[in-house]
Amino acid sequence: MENKEIIPKLRFPEFTEDWVKKRLDYFVRRSDKKNKELKFTKKDVLSVAAKVGVVNQMKYHGRSYAGVSVKPYNILLKNELVYTKSPLKEYPYGVMKYNDFEDGIVSTLYAIYAAKDNSSPKFIDYYFYHIPRINRYLKPLVNIGAKNDMKVNNSTVLSGNVIFPKLIEQQKIADFLTSIDRRINLLNKKKDYLINYKKGVMQKIFNKEIRFKDDYGNDFPDWEEKKANQIFRSYTNKNHNSDLPILSASQKEGMIYREKSGIKIQSSAKSVKSYKIVEPNDFVITLRSFQGGIDFSNKLGICSPAYTILKNIVPIDYSFYKFYFKKERFINRLSKTTIGIRDGKQITFENFGNLFIPYPNLEEQAKIASYITALDIKIDTLKNKIDTTEDFKKGLLQKMFV
Repeated sequence: MENKEIIPKLRFPEFTEDWVKKRLDYFVRRSDKKNKELKFTKKDVLSVAAKVGVVNQMKYHGRSYAGVSVKPYNILLKNELVYTKSPLKEYPYGVMKYNDFEDGIVSTLYAIYAAKDNSSPKFIDYYFYHIPRINRYLKPLVNIGAKNDMKVNNSTVLSGNVIFPKLIEQQKIADFLTSIDRRINLLNKKKDYLINYKKGVMQKIFNKEIRFKDDYGNDFPDWEEKKANQIFRSYTNKNHNSDLPILSASQKEGMIYREKSGIKIQSSAKSVKSYKIVEPNDFVITLRSFQGGIDFSNKLGICSPAYTILKNIVPIDYSFYKFYFKKERFINRLSKTTIGIRDGKQITFENFGNLFIPYPNLEEQAKIASYITALDIKIDTLKNKIDTTEDFKKGLLQKMFV
C-alpha cells in the first residue's frame, strides 16, 4: 500500500516508488572555496533576489556592496546552491536558491552547497521555491540570538528533513517546471517589448513624428494647440445624499473605488457631504497629479473636495486625453505648475488651464486612441497569460512535492 505521506498528490505515471525522508545533508554538501587568489573582483559579486534568484550585484542593484577586500569572499559556481540567512520579504528565516546565472563570489554571510550525485540542484531550488515549504523547513532550525534575531546558522541548514524521490524523478520534475518558467520568461519578454514599444510610439505620436490618415487615405489637418481652459472647465457638484461610492485616485487605473485602493480612510458623515460628484468621462486633478498625471474616471461616485473635477467644453476623444495626460513630458510640465511645498503641493485649475495642450482633429484623436488602446489590450492579455501560468506553477509546486 502506498504511503500517502511520502508520495506527492501529482506525479508522472512512470514513477511509483515511495519518496524517501532524509536529512538534507544526505543530498547536499558544503562547498567552501575562498577567493584568496582574487580570481573574482567586486564586479563579480553575486547576491540573491527572492523572486529572481542569483543576480550580479552591480548590474541588478546598480552598485556593489562589497567591502574593502573581496579576498575573504566565497566562490559560488554555476549549478551550485546558495543560502542567505538574511530575511527577505516573505522569507523570515532566509532563502536557498540555485545558481543558474554565472560563476562569481558572495559575502561570507552566504553558505554555498553542491548537490551530491543523488540529487538535482534545480529540483532542490523548486522544492524550496514554495514559500510555506522553505519557511516550514527552516523554522525548527532557527537559533534565536541577540535581540531575538531569528537566524539559521549556516552549519545547521542541512540538518532538517526533506522528502525527495530518486534522481531520475527529480530531474523530470525540474525539467517540467523549467519548461513552464521558460514560457513565463517568454511572455514577460513579449510584455516588456510591447510596453517599451507603446512608450516609444506614444512619444512619436505626440511629437507628431507619426501621423494618421483618414478613412480615405488623406492627411488630417495640422494639430491645434489650445490652452487647457479652452478644452476643459472646472466643475463642482455636491448635490448628493452621501449614497454614492467614494472614489480614490490610482495612477495606473484612474479613479477606483476607495475600498479597492488598499488605503483605509475613515470619513465622517459630515465630511462626506462636502465630497464632489465624479461622473464617467470626467478627468480629475488630484494631490498627486504632479507625480502621475491627471486621472480619468469611468465610474460614478464622489471624491475628496481637494480634487478638481474637469469636464470638456469642446468635443474630445476621452481616451486620447487619458493617454496624453499620462505622458511623462506632460507630467513634467504639470509638475512645474504646482504650488506649496513638500506634501502640501497642489495644482490649481488656473495653473493647469494656462498650459497649452494639443487639440487634433477629432477623428484623428479617435484613431490615435484606438491604436494605443489596442496595444493596451495586447499588454493586458499577456499579463493575464502570465498570471494564469504563474498560478498554474504555484499549484504544481504544492502538488508535485511532499
